[in-house]
Amino acid sequence: MENIRNFCIIAHIDHGKSTLADRLLEFTNTVSKRDSKAQVLDDMDLERERGITIKSHAIQMDYTYEGKKYILNLIDTPGHVDFSYEVSRSIAACEGALLIVDAAQGIEAQTISNLYLALGQDLEIIPVLNKIDLPGAMPEEVKDQVVDLLGCDREGIIHASGKEGIGIEDILEAIIKRIPAPKGDPAAPLQALIFDSAFNSFRGIEVMFRIFNGTLKKGERVKFANTSKEYFADEIGVLRLEKEPRLQMEAGNVGYIISGIKEAKEVKVGDTITHKDRPGEAILGFAEVKPMVFAGIYPVETSEFEELRASMEKLQLNDAALVWEPETSAALGFGFRCGFLGMLHMEIVQERLEREFNMTVITTVPSVQFRAYTTKGEMILINAPSDMPDPSSLDYIEEPFIKAQIITKADYVGPIISLCMDKRGLIKNQIYLTSDRVELTFDLPLAEIVFDFFDKLKTISRGYASLDYELIGFQTSNVVKLDIMLNGEKVDALSAIVHRDKAYDWGKRLCEKLRELLPRQMFEIAIQASIGAKIISRETVKALRKNVLAKCYGGDISRKRKLLEKQKKGKKRMRSVGNVEIPQEAFMAVLKLDQ
Repeated sequence: MENIRNFCIIAHIDHGKSTLADRLLEFTNTVSKRDSKAQVLDDMDLERERGITIKSHAIQMDYTYEGKKYILNLIDTPGHVDFSYEVSRSIAACEGALLIVDAAQGIEAQTISNLYLALGQDLEIIPVLNKIDLPGAMPEEVKDQVVDLLGCDREGIIHASGKEGIGIEDILEAIIKRIPAPKGDPAAPLQALIFDSAFNSFRGIEVMFRIFNGTLKKGERVKFANTSKEYFADEIGVLRLEKEPRLQMEAGNVGYIISGIKEAKEVKVGDTITHKDRPGEAILGFAEVKPMVFAGIYPVETSEFEELRASMEKLQLNDAALVWEPETSAALGFGFRCGFLGMLHMEIVQERLEREFNMTVITTVPSVQFRAYTTKGEMILINAPSDMPDPSSLDYIEEPFIKAQIITKADYVGPIISLCMDKRGLIKNQIYLTSDRVELTFDLPLAEIVFDFFDKLKTISRGYASLDYELIGFQTSNVVKLDIMLNGEKVDALSAIVHRDKAYDWGKRLCEKLRELLPRQMFEIAIQASIGAKIISRETVKALRKNVLAKCYGGDISRKRKLLEKQKKGKKRMRSVGNVEIPQEAFMAVLKLDQ
């Protein structure tokens, strides 16, 4: 155990974590030149296309330092705020962390957020200044920021470049010298923390774990503490580029176990693996996931509901932050109400369902969780507009508020403050980190930042501003349910819960957008937005009409009028029985109201 080091890499998005991980793997000869490619650990097509890490990836490296052989377990983590749950899970399995800071961009919001997560678990932090070869790098200024943030020794900050391979030896030396070896007793009862799992269609579920105490041997009978299920350890091993089986694994190591588990429900991230005959204490797992954004996911074909359920279960294994439960909608049939950590997370889940499981799905308007209090004093949780109680029995509604931390260049402070004010935000603090970098703190309603806040923030700050947020609780708010009706029929999938001040504008713009998107029918379609019984906006999609007067050459006007009246009656009857087909774009229209 003296020669094992477990560490993760944390940083803000795009600060070069994955590239640095590539260099470490190449330098320790874990990956041969032939297998080498950019972002070795990002094995999803989606990750490569977008250039972001979505999943944490664990890999083991061997490194000889001063004649001693060391085993280094590296976990590369995502940098986007929507995947912070992945980061918290990786941190729980490590003793140390490399904190990567881009020498050109300096410290950003997610750098601070991930650092606090690591400090909360008492990890040893090694600061690394990456991308020092860039022409725009400002190593001295950024070093000042790191020293201010960490209170560390200035000499302890390592200069590196993932692209050029500078400073890789220094990083490996620091990992061995500064990060403590794992503590634990190989002779104690087995305690292994599950930090990830994946579905393999041939072998069942692969579970990734970190052993804190005890020894695990192949073929032993193990028990999962939370679910009390028992299995045989058919195969155990370490995570190299390919999985490498082992006969025995001891405390301090990171590895995988395959035991023929078929049911996705039986594996919970944060659970403890222990022996059946000599059970150890369950490890207190990490924080429960708190979904921020809720949306409905429905199969396009209602007959595919069970297939979608199976796909969601398999996806949840690989993405523990996804929360879902079945629900029904009058417009879309059977589906699931899902909880996501943010809009990017929702987009990725939808893409993964389509790519990995061939499921074409419809996603409804995202919303956040409100709390409604009735006149009888009961509290109702509202995850979807359809859960909203009758207005006559409502006393008041509370909505979730977040504390947003925005770090930006001083030039963009004005536009950012006006954007946050527009989103009903309250400015709480403004600190100049340097003469050119400002940290702004706001209290904002979560509902306002769900849709396009992040995109707008990036646009007005030319990509410089970075955002991090945490939930701070609920506050009373004047929100109403806005219904959309097509020919007098409410379409529950298009309803939304909005602030009363914005309801009129929202309703008007949504009706206009739907008028463009709904295909014309043989009958007239009335699109209306309403709050309760009050109609606040209306648009009409005109009917397609056949020219019934084509056969009238001249003649009396009354004959023409008679034909037109006959057509009008037919249209009226058609409208009362006609069904309006709603295209998928119409459900997503709400997200693109400003475009």
